[in-house]
Amino acid sequence: MNAHEQKSDAWHDALTEAARDRGYLEHLGPNHKALFLRGNRTLVVTFDNLDDTRQSPDRLPWAVNFISSHGWSSLGIMAHGPTWYRDENVFRFFDELAEDGFFDGFDKVVFYGTSMGGYAAAAFSAAAPGATVIAVNPQATLDRDRAGWETRFRAAWKHDFTSRYGFAPDCVATARRVYLFFNPSIQADAMHAALFSGENLIKVRCAHMGHGVLSVWRQMGVLKKIITGCVENDISATEIHRLLRARRGAGAWQNFFLEHLQKKRRHRLVERFCLALADTRTDDKFVQALAGARKALDTSET
Repeated sequence: MNAHEQKSDAWHDALTEAARDRGYLEHLGPNHKALFLRGNRTLVVTFDNLDDTRQSPDRLPWAVNFISSHGWSSLGIMAHGPTWYRDENVFRFFDELAEDGFFDGFDKVVFYGTSMGGYAAAAFSAAAPGATVIAVNPQATLDRDRAGWETRFRAAWKHDFTSRYGFAPDCVATARRVYLFFNPSIQADAMHAALFSGENLIKVRCAHMGHGVLSVWRQMGVLKKIITGCVENDISATEIHRLLRARRGAGAWQNFFLEHLQKKRRHRLVERFCLALADTRTDDKFVQALAGARKALDTSET
């Protein structure tokens, strides 16, 4: 047995021991695992995103540490590859949870994920009618007949998105509330978001935050506030937008917005934006952007 195998076995043993005291660890075929850890009567179901699948298998499911820090119960679904959870083993697992009344044992059930995990959070929420869904830049489907314009995730084209838990906008129809956060600056993300509708839906535009919106929120210092608000307090769209005002002080948002202005060739706005941040952004990116904008303006005026 090599060092990696020993480390993996030790991790698996430790995880199994922890699950024995508070819940369970279940293998859902070769490509997925489920780890349930019991806390209080709020259950948060999470799903790995693509970044997680590229990490070592010696890890906890996505967001479990955050969930545990609040005392909530967690059910983390792990994926080992770009599966988009289109696996009969996963379908059967959620079918059985629903049939056994597992979700009925909690006062509140929340499905939470981003990108691939956001798709799964929306899709599998159908197993727990009345749940809250938090989906960040989710795909509505990768079925090529319905979303042939989506070409970023070619590895997922081999999966069937037409069977159970398939079209996410239909699956959230029985949810109590759906928070859908998306970046309208990315055309494909905006097109997926446009496929979702319903009175239970709260759409929040997160412009100029890239596809990894949560990373920008973390830098802004609002990630925990927004997610906790969605889970515990039914936070309103107005309250969320108020928190998102902090974006102007986040370097990641500044970078995305600068790139947006440059792409649109808004040289005067680039100049104003760089000057407004002159006291805090002295790095080459902004210095060169200011110089380039001024040169373009000088050229246009001669």
